[in-house]
Amino acid sequence: MQTLWVGGEGGMEEALVNRAGISYRSIPAAGVHGVGLRTLPQNMFKLMRGILASKKILNEFKPDVLFFTGGYVAAPMAFAGRNIPIVLYVPDIEPGLALKFLANFADVITLTADDSKKYFSSSKKLVVTGYPLRSGLASWSRTSALSYLKLDSTKPILLVTGGSKGARSINTAVVKHLKQILEIAQVIHITGKTDYEVIEKTVQASLPKELTKHYHIMPYLHDMGAALAAADLVLSRAGASSLGEYPYFELPAILVPYPYAWRYQKVNTDYLANHNAAVILQDELLQDQLFFIIKDILLNENKRQTMKAAMKKLSTPNAADLIASQLVELAGEQPL
Repeated sequence: MQTLWVGGEGGMEEALVNRAGISYRSIPAAGVHGVGLRTLPQNMFKLMRGILASKKILNEFKPDVLFFTGGYVAAPMAFAGRNIPIVLYVPDIEPGLALKFLANFADVITLTADDSKKYFSSSKKLVVTGYPLRSGLASWSRTSALSYLKLDSTKPILLVTGGSKGARSINTAVVKHLKQILEIAQVIHITGKTDYEVIEKTVQASLPKELTKHYHIMPYLHDMGAALAAADLVLSRAGASSLGEYPYFELPAILVPYPYAWRYQKVNTDYLANHNAAVILQDELLQDQLFFIIKDILLNENKRQTMKAAMKKLSTPNAADLIASQLVELAGEQPL
């Protein structure tokens, strides 16, 4: 089976795709929703160029099936390939505008959770698959992760992460309460590149030396599976990966939905919290309530185990295989 990845011009994913040995082509693309009147005409023109470029790629590659996961870059290809079977994957509980648009062209819509069904027409074929995980995550056990990260197996571990770019409000709140947190737990703090140097200098200047051995700060961690496998509790935003990775590692979570964007993170947070797998902490309450919530979970073994069991129930480790089966079946081959 041949695979071609189509991304936007200048897309950051190109290097990653090429590194994985997958062929890559790019098309012009730009969003049209919510842009100013001065920008709209040039974005519309870029969209039309994207449709023409997509038609050319489709004529050359002749795919049996198309697969989309959202983003405005998919719109030109979806329109150009509307007569080709299409599978759409919805990572978050609530789809954004791009995914709702793409759903109009999809033959099969695969979903992370059953809660997403209410956002789509009942006439569509909806298949709950769960969230697909990176294959490397499965290689980590708690024992191997503790050894790799040089952590103490006898003291609870808090993982703090704001995603690849970090989360300043989370970083700031953690630094404010760091001394108190380190008195009860070890901390893996993935700050993002923007805040890393400032936080490192601040902590070095203010943290008692006897606590520094329990604080592990880094701008980015390539082997994220190690941190997830080692942690007893995670503090983070609520991007789509939290719906798959935290359940897989049975990892209780304190989730801080990003307040300045589309509400999908709030809906993700509500989903996990309603299943008793996570606790919600609003961004504006971070400074005042963070330590008390961390302490309440880490020092309450029954509560932590209840959240851990709830996360485990939401795990779907075979999600990638289920999505692949839909693709193969729609392409006219036998299901996997």
